[in-house]
Amino acid sequence: MAGKFVLKQDRAGEFRFNLVASNGQVIASSEGYKTKTAALNGIDSVKRHAPEASTDDQTA
Repeated sequence: MAGKFVLKQDRAGEFRFNLVASNGQVIASSEGYKTKTAALNGIDSVKRHAPEASTDDQTA
């Protein structure tokens, strides 16, 4: 089973999403969005850009 995006509305009324791995662990969490449409656009952006994202290792 592939991972999934889980969209929820928090107590403050903002929309947030988590990227959840197939084992149920949250591997990424979003910022709060004022509208559901904005949160869905955020999910779409992650889907489009994550495969092309580079790694910036700043631990050294």
